[in-house]
Amino acid sequence: MKAGVRIAPSVLSADLVKLAEQIQVVEHAGADWIHVDVMDGRFVPNLTFGADLVSAIRRVTALPVDVHLMVEEPESYIEPFAEAGASVFTFHPEATRHVQRQLAAVRERGMLAGLALNPGSPIALAEEVADDLDLLLIMTVNPGFGAQKLIPASLDKITRARQLIRERGAGKYLEVDGGISRETIAEVYAAGADTFVAGSAIFHADDPGREVQELRKRCSMAV
Repeated sequence: MKAGVRIAPSVLSADLVKLAEQIQVVEHAGADWIHVDVMDGRFVPNLTFGADLVSAIRRVTALPVDVHLMVEEPESYIEPFAEAGASVFTFHPEATRHVQRQLAAVRERGMLAGLALNPGSPIALAEEVADDLDLLLIMTVNPGFGAQKLIPASLDKITRARQLIRERGAGKYLEVDGGISRETIAEVYAAGADTFVAGSAIFHADDPGREVQELRKRCSMAV
């Protein structure tokens, strides 16, 4: 996986009829990961994709597939998504009783293990398992639906998450999901994030490939 800034287009906002074509467009434009939001209608009020979509994506790209599980009992999904070809498996600590056990299980299946924190979830939930994390995902909107606006208070949380990563392991990814666009990505990058999920900003743009490049450019301008 590439070092530095990572742009992860979310297929939640893609045209599923043209999914293979759209993935190829963003890949050729320099996208680093393909992000898949999995929702079960219980942990969040929406229902989306399963492991079959990851299998389909894996057939059309060699890019890492970054799976975000917004589901109850994520342990039930580890094996299916590993078999489907997921590269990163991120879940919410409130969704399972034994967070460390599930992180270890994810790693045992060859995937990077990530933990996602909702806007109201304290960073303390990640502190106790920081040594078991490969990725920390800060949600800058309440999960469940795309095209929401970034919650401004999230910027301070991103900064605190970056400090935790510095203290516990410089190799971890700090991902942000929610309201990422040309207008917001620079300040999120400046706050400490290095991996950016963008759905509607990319796939609803007139030129999704150009939008990937523009988002990366805005990060370089923030340095």
